[in-house]
Amino acid sequence: MVRKPIIGGDNDDQHDVHENQLSEDNSGGLGTPLFDEDGLDDLRPQRLADVVGQQAVVERLQIMLNAARKRDEPLSHLLLDGPPGLGKTTFATVLPRELGTECQITSGPSLSAPKDLLPYLTNASHGSVLFIDEIHRMPPSVEEFIYPAMEDFRVDITLGEGLNARTINMKLKRFTLIGATTRSGMLTAPLRDRFINREHLEFYTVEELTEIVTRNAKKLNVEITHDAAIEIARRSRGTPRNSNSFLRWTRDFADSEADGRISTEVAVEALKKREIDVTGLDRQDRRYLETLIRVFDGGPAGVAALGHSMNIPPDTLEDEIEPFLLRSGFIKRTPRGRMISLSAFQHLGLATPADDGTGQAKPF
Repeated sequence: MVRKPIIGGDNDDQHDVHENQLSEDNSGGLGTPLFDEDGLDDLRPQRLADVVGQQAVVERLQIMLNAARKRDEPLSHLLLDGPPGLGKTTFATVLPRELGTECQITSGPSLSAPKDLLPYLTNASHGSVLFIDEIHRMPPSVEEFIYPAMEDFRVDITLGEGLNARTINMKLKRFTLIGATTRSGMLTAPLRDRFINREHLEFYTVEELTEIVTRNAKKLNVEITHDAAIEIARRSRGTPRNSNSFLRWTRDFADSEADGRISTEVAVEALKKREIDVTGLDRQDRRYLETLIRVFDGGPAGVAALGHSMNIPPDTLEDEIEPFLLRSGFIKRTPRGRMISLSAFQHLGLATPADDGTGQAKPF
């Protein structure tokens, strides 16, 4: 069944029509799932009103949706940036639901040449959404190919070579491009400027994550105490992705080792079994700190040297381990390298070195 895209409409009858259409045909173009109702996506918010946190972003997106409905126009192109796990994909899938239109999903690394992007553009229906995750990883040739598609809703296709080459201009349906990136600084200025709307997602508070854990526990039919939800939220490093992962693990632990009910004691024991401490540090985080102390006397140390000592690629340290340690105040980046802070010694239960009154740990 081919679903006719619907953009306008904000009354209850049209809302029901949108839901029926989405349930009847749950696939976008190119065989790409429109919305995955099973697996990990069953905890994602289905509507903008269901989103917890990012309140300022939600309010601005709601204004954009209302304006698009009143003008009966597609949503303007939107760029979402921020660290991993904060809900960029959630927003990108919620917005098509709100508009009752189709959504195609791809990622920057999978678009190695313009021919990879062309089917998504030609299959886009009026008002549909094309979501490109990790858009900063698109190669330059694909990026240049998408410029006229975003501005003029056309693509330029070159046929033949040399003197026999000719260019065909193909008109496209007016669609919405939503791009997501964890590294907005790697986007080129021409691509960034073609997004009319840009939103940055911030880390969530413990209160917001507690609400998310409580709601998702109900979706999973899990009985959880409020204190247990707070305990999971405190260790989730400010992201809903971690809170959902920890909730699922705690549910498995409760079913296996307890009576299925998640109490504070069960939550603490479950996260301890997963080697997540009270501040959210995992085994690799603590190993990083211990290596910086034991091998480099607390620093300064270069990330390459740390990577070699831990047998971990330096870019993995920079992308996966250091961001949370920096945000927690356990390490500092200096011109000479990474240095550990006094709070890291205290957290690890180690004796602190001599302090000269600056509040910064000094080498042994």
